[in-house]
Amino acid sequence: MKIINVVGARPNFMKIAPLMAAQKESGRIEPILVHTGQHYDERMSDLFFRQLGIPEPDVNLGVGSASHAVQTAEIMKAFEPVVLERKPDAVLVVGDVNSTIACGLVAVKLGVKLIHVEAGLRSFDRSMPEEINRILTDAISDLLFCTEKSGVENLRREGIPDDKIFLVGNVMIDSLMANKEKAEKSRILDELNIKPNSYAVLTLHRPSNVDNPVVFGRILDAIEVIQSDMPVIFPIHPRTQKNIAGSELARKIDSMRSLRLTEPLGYLDFLKLMSNARLVLTDSGGIQEETTILKVPCITLRENTERPITVEAGSNILAGTTTDKIIAAYRKTIGNSNREIKTPPLWDGHAAERIVKVLLEKL
Repeated sequence: MKIINVVGARPNFMKIAPLMAAQKESGRIEPILVHTGQHYDERMSDLFFRQLGIPEPDVNLGVGSASHAVQTAEIMKAFEPVVLERKPDAVLVVGDVNSTIACGLVAVKLGVKLIHVEAGLRSFDRSMPEEINRILTDAISDLLFCTEKSGVENLRREGIPDDKIFLVGNVMIDSLMANKEKAEKSRILDELNIKPNSYAVLTLHRPSNVDNPVVFGRILDAIEVIQSDMPVIFPIHPRTQKNIAGSELARKIDSMRSLRLTEPLGYLDFLKLMSNARLVLTDSGGIQEETTILKVPCITLRENTERPITVEAGSNILAGTTTDKIIAAYRKTIGNSNREIKTPPLWDGHAAERIVKVLLEKL
C-alpha cells in the first residue's frame, strides 16, 4: 500500500516522524514523504528532520510563505501532479496548517482516500485560520484519528459516521517520548546559564497576539511582572521578531533585564528547556500538549483552546490576553506547586502504531 504523507510546517514534523516509522516497520506500507515548504527555514527544517530521524522528503514543493489564499492555491497546484504521478492508495495529512486542507482537497478531488491525523479538535473560534482548516479537512476525510475524546464528540456532532472515527492517542507525544532521553543530553541550560525549575519559557506566534500591538503590549506588561521574579526565556518566532523591530514594544522588551530572547531552538534543545522549566507561557496548541506529559504547568495566552483535555488534566490554565488575568494565572500557578497533573488516555507513545493497525485493516 502506497501512502503519501504530507508535512508543511514545523509542528507537522513531530507528528509525521512516528507515523513514517510505524508505516515502514509494518512492512506492508510504502510511505512517501511530501514537504510542501509552507514554512521553510533551511537551518531549522534540516535540524528538525535530522533530530527526529525523518527521512529526506521524496518531494519538496518549495511553496514558501504567502497569503492564506495564495499559499493554499500554490500548494494545490504543486501537489496535484505529485498525486497523479505517484498514484497513492491514500494521502495522510496532520494538524491544521494550510498544507493540510490544500493537499486534502487535491486528494479527494482525484478520488484518493484521505486520512486526517489529529482530527476533531475545535476551538469554536472561526477567526482562527486553523479552525477553518480543521473543520474543512475533517468534513472531507475518509479516516479520522483523534487525540482526545473531545475530538470524537465534535466529529459525531458534525455528523461524521462512527466507522470513520478512531481515538488513538497523540503522535506528537510519541515523538516526545521517543526523544526525551536524547533531549536530556542537550547543553541548552548551561549555554543560557540557568538552573532547572528556576525559570519560565515564553512562546508567542499567533497573529491575534503578535500582529496587534495593543494585545502584544498587554502580554508584555504581564511578562514584565513575571521576569521580576524569575528569568523568562523567549525563543522568538521570526514573525514576532519582524513585528517588534524598531517599535515601542522592542524598547519595552529591551528594558526587561530578565527577559532573555534567543533564536528559535531545535527540537531537542527546546524539549530540554521546556521539561526543566518552572512554568511555560504560550499561545501554541502543541506546547499545551507537551507540557501536560512533561508535568510542567502551562499558561495559555488565548481566550480558547482546541485541546480541552490539557485543562482537564490539570496542566493548563486558559489565561486570555489581558495583563491582570495573565498575572492572576501566574500567581495561581506558582502558588500551587503540589497540583496533580493527569496523563490523558492513550497518550502513551504508541499512537502511530494504533493508526497503522487501523490503516492496514481499513484500506
